[in-house]
Amino acid sequence: MNNKIKIALVGYGYWGPNVARNLYKNEEYEFAVICDKRGDRVKLARKVYANAVSYTENFNDILKDKSIDAVALAVETSAHYTLAKEVLQAGKHVYVEKPFTDNVKDAQELYELATEKKLKIHVDHIMVYHPVIKKIKEIIDNGDLGELIYFDCSRINLGNIKNDVSSMWDLSVHDLSIIDFLTDGAEPSDVMAMGKKAYSCKESIVFLTLKYEKFLANITSSWLSPIKERRLIIAGSKKMLVYDDVDVLNKLIVYDKGFNVEKLADMEYDEFVVKTRTGDALIPKLEQSDALYNSLEHFRQCIVQDKESITDAKSAIRMLKILEQADKKL
Repeated sequence: MNNKIKIALVGYGYWGPNVARNLYKNEEYEFAVICDKRGDRVKLARKVYANAVSYTENFNDILKDKSIDAVALAVETSAHYTLAKEVLQAGKHVYVEKPFTDNVKDAQELYELATEKKLKIHVDHIMVYHPVIKKIKEIIDNGDLGELIYFDCSRINLGNIKNDVSSMWDLSVHDLSIIDFLTDGAEPSDVMAMGKKAYSCKESIVFLTLKYEKFLANITSSWLSPIKERRLIIAGSKKMLVYDDVDVLNKLIVYDKGFNVEKLADMEYDEFVVKTRTGDALIPKLEQSDALYNSLEHFRQCIVQDKESITDAKSAIRMLKILEQADKKL
């Protein structure tokens, strides 16, 4: 296959312009078509890209074009299953925004269809492709944190209120993808959730707690916060770290903090002393790159090299299973 992948974008609403910009910037893609069923959005896209790409309001035009290798879907979650299925049936690879679908059954069907047709599904769990998350993965894999004890994730802000998905499906899915990536696909043994509906028919705030074999995870998602927070704390037996995406200067800090367990000579067999340990704080050097660009480039490489995406359908299904279990607790 020619390394230059011919791709079409479907959806030029909230997130579509960001996908378009990064496709246009990547010279290894042949960015061919922008499609949106709303004419005003097509006109908006045309103002940006002029004659650099083609435009259509008819999704079938893309399906029928045999020269198109792949389709990027930047549409509402409720449309993911139907459109992705049609793309796969047309023999094209598919890039789809998170969450993959709104239920496990549909996701499993798409996975089986892609496997049967030997096509790639890439779910844009964008945080996995963020340079900070890549660095954290490196730190964990090197054993610098020791045994993982807990994840504490907070993703809160004022709006945007949605009615097709809850704040958990909208925001917590990012943190679930991070935990899944950092722990090589670990799955929880217990899922607990509590939420409240406000200004939406879906939960606007959700507290999600997960119990894994070796660690815990607490994930907060909210559209009802007066402040914006994107924070991840990971505690290990050796060191701890804080990733604050809102902090412009120091996004990632690794703390040499923890506890030393000491057995004293004159103590009984089961007695010990736990002492806190406070050492240096390290700010690692980070790669400068765009997570969305990285995600789209990884999708391209998966097609060219015939390999599965880090955020493929299987990984997305693991997250959907958690979300479905959590929904039953709300």
